[in-house]
Amino acid sequence: MSDLLRLATAGSVDDGKSTLVGRLLYDTKSVLADQIDAVTRASVDKGLSTPDLSLLVDGLRAEREQGITIDVAYRYFATPKRSFVLADTPGHVQYTRNTVSGASTAQLVILLVDARKGVIEQTRRHAAVMALLGVPKLVLAVNKIDLVDDPAGVYAKITAEFSELTAKLGWAPEDVQEIPVSALHGDNVASRSENTPYYDGPSLIEHLESVPVDADVHGRHEIGLRFPVQYVIRPRTAEYPDYRGYAGQVAAGLVSKGDEVVVLPSGTRTTVERIDTPNGELASAQPGRSVTLVLADDVDVSRGDVIAAAVGAPEPIDAFDATVCWLGDKPLRAGARLLLKHGTRTTQAIVGALIERFDEQHLAADPDPESLSLNDIGRISVRVADPIVADDYSVNRHTGSFLLIDPAGGNTLAAGLVGDALTAVEVGA
Repeated sequence: MSDLLRLATAGSVDDGKSTLVGRLLYDTKSVLADQIDAVTRASVDKGLSTPDLSLLVDGLRAEREQGITIDVAYRYFATPKRSFVLADTPGHVQYTRNTVSGASTAQLVILLVDARKGVIEQTRRHAAVMALLGVPKLVLAVNKIDLVDDPAGVYAKITAEFSELTAKLGWAPEDVQEIPVSALHGDNVASRSENTPYYDGPSLIEHLESVPVDADVHGRHEIGLRFPVQYVIRPRTAEYPDYRGYAGQVAAGLVSKGDEVVVLPSGTRTTVERIDTPNGELASAQPGRSVTLVLADDVDVSRGDVIAAAVGAPEPIDAFDATVCWLGDKPLRAGARLLLKHGTRTTQAIVGALIERFDEQHLAADPDPESLSLNDIGRISVRVADPIVADDYSVNRHTGSFLLIDPAGGNTLAAGLVGDALTAVEVGA
């Protein structure tokens, strides 16, 4: 079991997500005393008898939602059993882009629903996005369960509908945990509550502490080395007159001294002479480690190139199909000329055909749409000016994801997944 869990929150507006995040921080003693005092004073000023824990996070959220780019606030908390990095995203439908960003690296997502409203359009949209992003574990937090007249009946109805939805989206039952909670009163958040006798499962924190997760989502070790070059280091100083190193982060696989590698897209082969870090040399480096590779031969390597394992290296591609979540205010149409950012390479791109649009409400495909509008999910064909070294997203989310960018303003217009991620969904169910 990993001692670090990366998770994200998702949900609709006014479902109590701010209060739940505040409750998690409060119950794990992850906030300072002066912050609690300030929240208590503000709550008293509002006429409340108990602290409004949503105030612990609402200030940052208000600042964040004034922007139009992908932006996620990260919260950090810990228990004696595990540490957590939580990507806190807003619930407004126009900020689905934030949810995509926050969930893209999550091992688990907490999806909230208001017990009084049940599974709504935004719930289905967020669940579909999580499925397409390949999030391994999901928690449905049925919040405000204390505000309904028949909590047991309401909980049973919501969980039955949600279980049907997640099964069609490809999750196994053991990967989805449903928990009735009251974030306001703390029921089933840090500890199990006597107010929910119809529920005999773990509290939210108990589940987060014990859920098994794979630290390397989508098997970053299995496909061999992928090392996008971020920067070429050439000091040209008296101490290092001939030093040439290639800095970046290991995106997949393992790299060791003496490994045979290939530089892509050129195809030049060489070996790894050294693995440098600010703290000295390493014998090997795993995914997520930022290092500088020194190669045995003086080869042509530039920012945007990928150093890959010589055996099983991928073929660079200049045309491919992809699944995208459109984040632009103006609709996407065939023939659009955009910039595509994949890893450390940015290149010009042309959108060819719009193959299909995914109807996340009915889990159906609409073929040959005229356009993709804000928050639409669809499959498109793309051609790029410079070849990219990509894997299918289902194999590796780091080397299989990309962004489409407005060449004029630099705004992010789409989050893209190489390949047909829609095949993971039971289309037409």
